[in-house]
Amino acid sequence: MSNDLSPAFADPIADAQSCFRSVLDAMARPGHRHATSGVSAPAPLCDAAAAVLLTLADHETPLWLDPAAADASVWITFHTGAPAAPPAQAMFAMALSLPDLTHLSVGTDETPETSATVILQVASLTTGQRYVLEGPGLREPKVVAIDGLPPDFAAIWQRNHAQYPLGVDLILCAGNQLTALPRSVSIKDA
Repeated sequence: MSNDLSPAFADPIADAQSCFRSVLDAMARPGHRHATSGVSAPAPLCDAAAAVLLTLADHETPLWLDPAAADASVWITFHTGAPAAPPAQAMFAMALSLPDLTHLSVGTDETPETSATVILQVASLTTGQRYVLEGPGLREPKVVAIDGLPPDFAAIWQRNHAQYPLGVDLILCAGNQLTALPRSVSIKDA
């Protein structure tokens, strides 16, 4: 575990606002990529994953951290104050590989907004397996390429999407890019 306490955003207010707008737009327009800026992430996090964490996580948002990302835990805790939580109680999950979505909160019928959001670091948002996205926010089907998801991701996502309005949301990050896969969108292999 590293004791890296390198700076967070270069301009905390402007950079966090810009990232928040990017996340909102990504959730509203699934599969569209957005660039982040203003942060130099500690290993093993990419810049986009660090920016999303800095923007969304705080002392009131329980966070599950993938053990593979443990080297960044001191930095994350120092800059966000997010308390550590087991997967079932986490509001956010920071993962370097897709966790078992059935272990995360999908919300309840009364409070679907209490479901978990996974911030998933992947190798690329421009190459890799191709998927077709359909649903709210898309006028027509959108084809995306993502490198870093399991081979059976479309089937995994189909089970998650079938629970809608419950289910887990994904924010995918690679380098300084992010995109989102809200639970409302259906995904199939292209």
